Amino acid sequence: MSISEENQGASAPGAGIVSGSVAKESVLDKLRRRLGGSKLPPPPPPPQNEDDEEEEMLRMSFMEHLEELRSRILKSLAGVVVAAILSLTFCNQLWTFVSRPAVEALRTLHYEPTLVQITPMESFNVIWFKLPILVAIFLSSPWILYQVWAFISPGLYRRERRWAAPFILSAAGLFVLGGIFAYFVVFRFGLTFLLSIGQGNYVRPMVSISDYFNLFVNVVLGVGLVFELPVLIFFLTLLRVLNPAFLLKHSRYAILAIFILAAVITPTPDVFNLMLFATPMCLLFYVGIFASYLLVLHRENRRFPWLKVIGIVTFVLLLLAFVIYLAITRHGYKLVLNWPFLVR
Repeated sequence: MSISEENQGASAPGAGIVSGSVAKESVLDKLRRRLGGSKLPPPPPPPQNEDDEEEEMLRMSFMEHLEELRSRILKSLAGVVVAAILSLTFCNQLWTFVSRPAVEALRTLHYEPTLVQITPMESFNVIWFKLPILVAIFLSSPWILYQVWAFISPGLYRRERRWAAPFILSAAGLFVLGGIFAYFVVFRFGLTFLLSIGQGNYVRPMVSISDYFNLFVNVVLGVGLVFELPVLIFFLTLLRVLNPAFLLKHSRYAILAIFILAAVITPTPDVFNLMLFATPMCLLFYVGIFASYLLVLHRENRRFPWLKVIGIVTFVLLLLAFVIYLAITRHGYKLVLNWPFLVR
């Protein structure tokens, strides 16, 4: 065989490829002519399935989870320690603030407005050790919640990790709001009721600072944690553990559990203080259902009618303000800072 024949034989496959490409181009030319000379539309992007979303998650072994948990706990404790050290410089002012409900309750009942120190170390343990830790927990709550989110975020989808800032801000805000509600409402009414039980029966209260502070911590921290209920419901909905329909269907059981919890946490056995504590909890439960519903709407690419709802709420508030105005100007009522806030 000559060299020219070998070259022709070697070029045969290439010739087939060229002829195939020419045939393919002719088919494309026919499609373009049928479409009026326009370009072919680009192919649609492939749909993202659950396997692709799972690849966005950070996979860790069991030991890596334990190491991550240990790291987050140590960082949370470090934040509490730093806040406690800062609180040590204001211990006297903080104790004045914490003991104010007891002083006002004793004055209201016409007792001497003082707390009692029973043991030599009692004041030091309460004012200079336990009190800074309690204040540090509230001050460092955003940092602690950030560590909680950082620990659970590897198990979430990338689109779900965008809820980090709302989760931290709302959880920390509700925790602090619960502490404020406990200090100004629940604890004050409950303490006054407890100290007034023995009044008139030859009983004079003698409250030690340790007993008072333990009751204060139980009520304030308990109410602060209970105020996290909307965040807990929203987070469980985010993880697809709960949904708004399930919560509404079983809301009567949730309300029963709320009243049982309120009876346990409330420092007094009377119905008034029980309702004073249980009513905000029920409202927070339905706020959590509403937040869960908004999350479901966001997943389904639907929108909530905010303008319509805001209009209705504005109308109700204006109607309530008009009723209060009539009560003050026509019927001699006046606004006060205590319940029921509108008296003659």
